[in-house]
Amino acid sequence: MGLFSKLKEVFSKKEEKIEEIKNETINEEKIGKEEKEEIVETEKYVDGLSKSRDNFVSKLSILGIKYTKISDEFYDELEEILITADIGVNTVMDFVDRLKKRVKDENITDFEYLKEVIVDELFMIYVGNDILSSKLNIVDGELNVILFVGVNGVGKTTSIAKIANKLKNDGKKVMLIAGDTFRAGAVTQLDEWAKKINVSFFGDDREDPSAVIYDGLTKAKNENYDVVLVDTAGRLQNKVNLMKELEKMNRVIGDIVPNNPIETLLVIDATTGQNGISQAKSFKEITNITGIVLTKLDGTAKGGIVLAIRELVNIPVKFVGLGEKETDMIPFDIEKYIYGLFKEF
Repeated sequence: MGLFSKLKEVFSKKEEKIEEIKNETINEEKIGKEEKEEIVETEKYVDGLSKSRDNFVSKLSILGIKYTKISDEFYDELEEILITADIGVNTVMDFVDRLKKRVKDENITDFEYLKEVIVDELFMIYVGNDILSSKLNIVDGELNVILFVGVNGVGKTTSIAKIANKLKNDGKKVMLIAGDTFRAGAVTQLDEWAKKINVSFFGDDREDPSAVIYDGLTKAKNENYDVVLVDTAGRLQNKVNLMKELEKMNRVIGDIVPNNPIETLLVIDATTGQNGISQAKSFKEITNITGIVLTKLDGTAKGGIVLAIRELVNIPVKFVGLGEKETDMIPFDIEKYIYGLFKEF
């Protein structure tokens, strides 16, 4: 049994429980907290990836009907489908080369088995030989800092609020710091989100973001906060200025929490496709990005961007946005993602 068959078997059972809960044949309260969270997240992936699944997977399925044998024409059309799913040209070319080798080495002629191989190989694009974790690097008993970067319009401030809400629900004492002193209304917007989700806020009308961050972190440390989430300006046009600004912020943070690693999360809008990949490459040149927050994944029919990000910039996706609600920003899980994308394949 291939990896994908095992995933389908595991997650199909979770979906059965979802239906049982909806049909009131089992009592939701009898399910443990962790199992309930797993079930809810699985449902979010299945629902949130429906556009990509309808567009991408339906095209792949038609290949098995269109071609009676695995030919060069089959591979050409497969390449085109994968590229239009935003997986990226170079990534697709490498993938198809590996697929051709497996087909030849294993003498694969059955399309049903080939589907398993395709999904397994796509899974390996993300995993590779590395042990990846989508978990934030949070040290208990310490002040943890998460710096958010990204261009304007990608949903950075909203993502900060949603992740802060999750951390608060996990029992953490959370503060938001308004380090975006450039965009008009950014400070007010973050303050409003802090009130909405009931976490602390620090920000004022000073133009120097590092000064605001320094005072905010000092307050957070003195008052024993667990996690501080810092908003930053969303401009990328002048890389030199932005690099200097981020370097100064990191020095300031290092003065307050010298021994703690800083999470720097890049927020990308999944609907921007290859433009989002370009942003990731640019920000990687400027500062040490430790993870990606991929917003609006439910709003695109090109969900392959997750694989492209991993392959082209080698940064793990840590959160994905699969809806508008505060609870719809969830930790990335490659197995749930693969299942949600290919469950009907």
